[in-house]
Amino acid sequence: MTLKTRWYEADSRFIAGHYQPATLIDLALSRDIDSHRLLRGTGLFHDDILAGDTRLSPQQFFALIGNSRRLLDADDSSFLFGQRLLPGHYGAASHALGHAQNLHQALDTLVQQQVLLSPLVTPQLVLDEHHAYVYWLDSCGAGEHWRFLLEASMTSLIAMSQWLSGRRLPWECSFSHAEPRYVEQYWVHLGEQTRFQRPLDMMRIKREFLTQAWPGASATAGQVARQQAREQIEQLGFEASFLDCLYDYLHTHVRQPPSLEQAAQAFAMSPATLKRKLHKHDTGFQQQVDRVRKSVALHLYQVKGLSNDEVAAYLNFNDAANFRRSFKRWTGSTPNLIRQLFSSR
Repeated sequence: MTLKTRWYEADSRFIAGHYQPATLIDLALSRDIDSHRLLRGTGLFHDDILAGDTRLSPQQFFALIGNSRRLLDADDSSFLFGQRLLPGHYGAASHALGHAQNLHQALDTLVQQQVLLSPLVTPQLVLDEHHAYVYWLDSCGAGEHWRFLLEASMTSLIAMSQWLSGRRLPWECSFSHAEPRYVEQYWVHLGEQTRFQRPLDMMRIKREFLTQAWPGASATAGQVARQQAREQIEQLGFEASFLDCLYDYLHTHVRQPPSLEQAAQAFAMSPATLKRKLHKHDTGFQQQVDRVRKSVALHLYQVKGLSNDEVAAYLNFNDAANFRRSFKRWTGSTPNLIRQLFSSR
């Protein structure tokens, strides 16, 4: 079966320069960073951004992020960037967020309009009986900039929900990386319920906070803004990245992972072309298969509460030792340790 879809890639120029990139540029300029040094290697000048019709590719945005990190050289840069990201000044999509009637509607809007609101980082919303989980996925191969983007993305959601709800919500944040030396920035911007060296990069909040009404929202204005944003996405011709589309395809077939050749056929391209596209995004096919299987396994442990044998059976591992080896490769830990971690939480 061939997938009938379009996607954006790392070199697709669609990100409005006066949207998220301008937010980072303004942060750097506020700290007296020279605009020419800031934009070096991006192929752009500040006047291009000010013109209001410049479009950046994710690769150009990554170059801007790299320059900003180097020139700002401050522990709080990603967090200050994140505080400015949402709802943002991105036209209809930002208006839709600003008029969200509650957290659930805001999260749905963020997920559905990710290409406009968070083009480099894909949020995924998962609900269980007691909690809502927001998982963050790399959309375009961020590489060394992933932690910066992750810090900014989590900060943006916390700052937005605090502003629109009128109070700080009790989010819990988990990161897969080790506790950094600047951990106090996490406490200040994300809260003290922040944990490190966890299996997945995610946020969690109790379900009761999803439906609490937010003041100041206009249902009519919000509905119109969502429709306008949907029309804007239709004009783009895509709503997800190539890596997101591959993730969804592999997730659908997670119990019997397809081969590289089968995946290439599904995406109507040769295996060599698929390999080139993955290389452009700083990844490989087996890495993407492992990413999906890791995510599903951890979801089954954390949300469904399945046993080791049940998770192994779901993923079609007939041999327990083989499952343990694979799981250790995916997560750096054993299934038993992961189950103990989730049980302790």
